[in-house]
Amino acid sequence: MNTIFAENALIGGEWASNTRLTIEHGKVLSIEREAIPAATDERHRLIVPGMANLHSHAFQRAMAGLTEVRGSTSDSFWSWRTLMYKFALSMTPDDIEAVAAQLYMEMLEAGFTRVGEFHYLHHDRDGRHYANIAEQAERIGAASATTGIGLTLLPVFYARSGFGGTAPTEGQRRFINSVESFSLLMEECRKIISALPGGQLGIAPHSLRAATPEELRDVLPMAGGGPIHIHIAEQTKEVEDCIAWSGARPVEWLLANMPVDERWCLIHATHMTDAETRDMARRGAIAGLCPVTEANLGDGIFPAPAFLEDGGHFGVGSDSNISISVAHELRQLEYSQRLGLRSRNVVALPQQSTGTRLFQEALKGGARALQSQDDIVEGASADFVSLDLGAAPYLSADQVLDQWIFADTIKVDCVWAAGKKLVTGGLHGSRETIVPRFQAVMAALLDAG
Repeated sequence: MNTIFAENALIGGEWASNTRLTIEHGKVLSIEREAIPAATDERHRLIVPGMANLHSHAFQRAMAGLTEVRGSTSDSFWSWRTLMYKFALSMTPDDIEAVAAQLYMEMLEAGFTRVGEFHYLHHDRDGRHYANIAEQAERIGAASATTGIGLTLLPVFYARSGFGGTAPTEGQRRFINSVESFSLLMEECRKIISALPGGQLGIAPHSLRAATPEELRDVLPMAGGGPIHIHIAEQTKEVEDCIAWSGARPVEWLLANMPVDERWCLIHATHMTDAETRDMARRGAIAGLCPVTEANLGDGIFPAPAFLEDGGHFGVGSDSNISISVAHELRQLEYSQRLGLRSRNVVALPQQSTGTRLFQEALKGGARALQSQDDIVEGASADFVSLDLGAAPYLSADQVLDQWIFADTIKVDCVWAAGKKLVTGGLHGSRETIVPRFQAVMAALLDAG
């Protein structure tokens, strides 16, 4: 048992002063407000709940910064995807584990305490199943255990290359499952998750491009009570192709044909009509936004004002993992709205700070999407973050979130996940073993490329 004293702690959406948090067996045993610190308390200026990173493709961390070269014709998401496929075909299970551990370490250092791993690199490099069909998922689980980050594993069902049941391409061979083999994969993933403290399991039909309606209906029950995540309406070409196939836009088709509710997380959902946006909000589906990746890939701008006006909820993820930062994801989300609408403080409510609204909405939406908690609560997992105010000791608690997200003056200091202090002074405790392994893997991958 250990006790942490915070001069300010964000609890229940409000700032609590002089708070003592007692941790036992990975959970918050008690919360004492307006307390007097004991001599043995670990003391911090300010503590906030840990953030959920609701959408990650771990293997793509190995590509970060390596696709920023213009091709012979204009580049787009689709040309980037071709390069991504080429890279994905080269990685071994050992490579995956090393890259995922580096990534999850970086997430913890950034203030993310749980990750939703949208995991679709399933099979061997020739497309054949490993003897253990969940070999790659085991490596994701191992990276979670090594670093201590909470894991919501989202095995991806991927069977087709385009709308209407088009056969998969050669470049997709490591992703592909039948409904039957995906069922076997899910059985093994349940075993992996059961061995991880606080582990959660859901499913991720990759997209409407990657599964027929019949296949989609067949795999949905495999989620049990877990979350359901799906890529949707990320690119205008996807919208055009969906209309050509079905006569409906992607989000329109999904809402009309599938039981979309609060368990669903619609990743990107960028290109929607006003009616789709409001219908999605009213159904309770979470918008899984990845603002840095969406900007990097030239996806477009999510229609945040209409979505929020109708009670919609969103969370953030790092997707292609080109940048790992709670602050940068939230900042890019707000700045995209400002650029599109030529306005300021778009996401904030009247007389409310933008940083506060962004952070608290992302906490709630991300936790719902990954089936974790969004607050510091007695009896819940002890997942929280202390912020270093050394560069700006003059700030009030109300000003800290704006400074962290928009000004780069505030840094993450310490991070606890499941009660374990994993990050101190902004650095993960296992950096000395994780980083060299990652660097060796990267050197080998680039030499072979």
